[in-house]
Order: sequence, then structure tokens, then C-alpha cells
Amino acid sequence: MGSAGDAGAGELPAAAIALGKAVAARDVILLTGATTGSVYAAGKTAREAGILHIGISPGHDATEHIGRYGLPIDACDAIVYTGFGLKGRNVVLVRSCDIVLIFGGGTGSLNEFTIAYDEEKIIGCLTGTGGIADEIERLVQVVQKESTARVFYDNNPTQLLDSCLAAFH
Repeated sequence: MGSAGDAGAGELPAAAIALGKAVAARDVILLTGATTGSVYAAGKTAREAGILHIGISPGHDATEHIGRYGLPIDACDAIVYTGFGLKGRNVVLVRSCDIVLIFGGGTGSLNEFTIAYDEEKIIGCLTGTGGIADEIERLVQVVQKESTARVFYDNNPTQLLDSCLAAFH
């Protein structure tokens, strides 16, 4: 879960690629919002390294996915078309994940985080990537909602993923 915005030069795209490589080094299935930007970069990197990448689309078919939402289809091995729009897609995506990783991100990633927190998921925040990922620790303290969600913070994609996977097993 992360920034669907521009994946041009800078630390966030590099972090996305590093995260994609870290995911690819494990025997896991990657689910994303089948979107653009840094999420696209992470997903495409993982897929090119041999990981199964499933996209969860807000559209009800490929035509709506591409036309209405302007989303790519080339980074995923398979796309599940929900027809639920962006917020509905987020619920399906987060509920389908055992571990939720957040890097960068804006309001969509905040929405995904709150769903994951409410669903008491294992959540990994790749710090140093800006956006919501760098604010979640503070937000958890401010909200003070009881949850058995386990939230991990690290600026190293490999170490973050290791912590999350250890909590899952």
C-alpha cells in the first residue's frame, strides 16, 4: 500500500524497488491495488523477479480499470475486478492480505492503514519514505484505539519484511 502518484526520481521510487526486491526474495504472493506510481514500481519489480502479483482493481472490468481509473495492467499476473470503486477496492485488498506493507502514501494509503488496523492485521511501515508511512506511529498514539494489530516500523525493506513475516508465523 503506498503512493500511486509519480514514481519518478527520488527516494520513494528507490524504496519501492527495494521493497519489491525484498518481497521477491520470499515465497509469498503480492497483492496490490493494481495501480500506478510507486506501488506499480514495487509490484512490477517483484513480478519480474518471479513473484505472483495479483492486483485488486476498483473497476468492474479491464475497460473501466484502464479507461475510468487510468490504471495499468502490465505489472500484474492477474487482476481481480471488484467494481467497488477506490474505497471499496481498499477493503477487498486489505482483507485479502495477511500482512499490509505501507510506504509513502496519501489519503488512499491512510484509508488502507485504518482498515488494516481495524482488521487487526500485521502492518509494516517503511519509514523514511514520506507520506502516511512516516506518520502512522504518531497516529496510532493519537487515536489510542484498542487493537491487536501489530505495527512494525523500519527504514530497511528487508528488515521490515523479516519482522512482519516473523510475527505472522
